[in-house]
Formats: sequence, structure tokens, C-alpha cells
Amino acid sequence: MAQSTDTTLPQKQILVVDDEPLVAETIRFVLTSSGHKVEMAVDAEEALALFAADKFDLVITDLSLPTLDGFELASAIKERCATQPIILITAYADTLDTKRKDFSKVDFVLGKPFSLEDMRDTLAKAFALGEVRKKS
Repeated sequence: MAQSTDTTLPQKQILVVDDEPLVAETIRFVLTSSGHKVEMAVDAEEALALFAADKFDLVITDLSLPTLDGFELASAIKERCATQPIILITAYADTLDTKRKDFSKVDFVLGKPFSLEDMRDTLAKAFALGEVRKKS
């Protein structure tokens, strides 16, 4: 039986950064099942080595990473490409101290655990933001 793809979202190139193999593979499965192309990184250094402006339509990064955290990675990416859409995923979404962290480098926060519907909604918003930024 052929694998069906979700045609509600346009096919995009996505960088996923997560050091937890089960989480990373689950996200990859969801994205590739929807027809997206996915590259994976286990930490910020690997992500920055893979990142190039205009290569990725979206970056999805976990907050808790070795060495640099997701906010620091987002900041480094935005220095290279200010228009790059970034989704931060975290199990601590409800307890993040918005006064102590610079959320300006992160476009969306997706709390773990998240449903497939929550992920698809956030992806759609991030892709729409990316399209708006490309036109500006």
C-alpha cells in the first residue's frame, strides 16, 4: 500500500535540531509523511554547519541542547538570516521565563507533548510567515 502524503501543507525543506533520538525521529516521520524534506542535527554546532540562508524554509529546534540552547541557536541563525522562520519546541513552554529570554529570535513556541494537529497548525503559520518575509 502506498504511503499517503498530506497535501494541506506545501512541501518544504526543514532543519530539525534535537538531541533526543526518539523525539527527532518522530518529528522527522511526521514531516516526511507530509512530503517535506528533512535534515537532522543533534546539536547547535551541527545545525550551524548545515545551515545556509535560503537552504531551509523552516528550522525546528529543541530548547534543551548540549552546549548552546535553542534560544542561542535561534540567535545565531537569525544573525545569518534575519528572516528565517524558527519554531522552538520544549517541554517547558508553560514555565519559560519570558522576561529572562529573548523571544524575538524565535517565531513560534510549541510545547511538548504536542498533538499532530498542533504541529501542523504551527507549521502552517511558520510557512505563511516565511512566504510573507520572502516577499518583503
